[in-house]
Amino acid sequence: MDLRLITDNQKVEFNKLVDHVMQSWEWGDFRKEMGLKVLRYGLYENNKLKTAFQITFHPVPFINKYVGYFPKGPFPDKALGKALIKIAKEQKCAFIKIEPNVESSDQKTIDTSFKKSLKPMFSKHNFLLDLTKSEEEILKNMHPKTRYNIRVAEKHGVKIEERTDGKALEIYLDLFFRTTKRQRFAGHNTNYHQTVWETLNDAGMARFMIATYNKKPLTAWMLFNFKDTLYYTYGGSSLEHKEVMSNNLICWETIKLGKKLKLKTFDMWGALGPNPDPKDTWIGFHNFKKGYGGRLVEYIGAFDLVTNWPIYLLFTLIDKLMPIKVLLLKSLRR
Repeated sequence: MDLRLITDNQKVEFNKLVDHVMQSWEWGDFRKEMGLKVLRYGLYENNKLKTAFQITFHPVPFINKYVGYFPKGPFPDKALGKALIKIAKEQKCAFIKIEPNVESSDQKTIDTSFKKSLKPMFSKHNFLLDLTKSEEEILKNMHPKTRYNIRVAEKHGVKIEERTDGKALEIYLDLFFRTTKRQRFAGHNTNYHQTVWETLNDAGMARFMIATYNKKPLTAWMLFNFKDTLYYTYGGSSLEHKEVMSNNLICWETIKLGKKLKLKTFDMWGALGPNPDPKDTWIGFHNFKKGYGGRLVEYIGAFDLVTNWPIYLLFTLIDKLMPIKVLLLKSLRR
């Protein structure tokens, strides 16, 4: 395999080869808008582009080194390992973190260049819903309580709108940050959400779903679409009028939207494992997604390709000692 940088005139060819929104050309443009260094690469065989991917490079504080982040890419085989070692050396990376978009059922051998990561950025599990099934079949596969809650929302007159206007962005940001404050988790900042929205919306790859009751916004989701997949990425909700079940109806209308757009898969962006701890702080969110009858998948997980062990071990130590994700993790989430 021959490693080469991808040029701007190869955008269409690049997007045909990648299979996740976070590897799309447009996502790379968004990360550039956030001030990160983004490079796109291709692996060629007999002068034909076979594999394409992009990596973001995050500066390590106080030293002239970087950390590479490579989410949702291809299987980490020998060819990819060899390419990433070369890239890491050229770009002065202490290590490159990868989280392939590959299910654990794939029995191929992971190259020895990759070491199991102690700090994944993504959940190892996810729910994927088949949008090629009929609405009747999807409803049948839902948990009875989920179907019931959808009917409750409809009877209460909850309204769901697909929107792409500036006011929808304001509603979304308000509900998202109210939710992060209430649930005490660290989300991306306003600039991140606004920039990803503007970049992907301009490309026709982003939209909002807004649920209202008596004209009051209760729930807002930001959705992405790339190729044949619809992604539920970020969302927020109000504690007001919980009895009208707006969250359940917004998810059902999102599923119907995916079918309307002739997409094949609804990616719900993360879940707990098959036997989750009922005391886990994310159990409610997990059970909400589970209720829609999607397939619970397990990915092969996160791996690190290390070229500078002292720096890598220092980051690992810092992350173990600190109760929050500092330095590297903060940089990766920019």
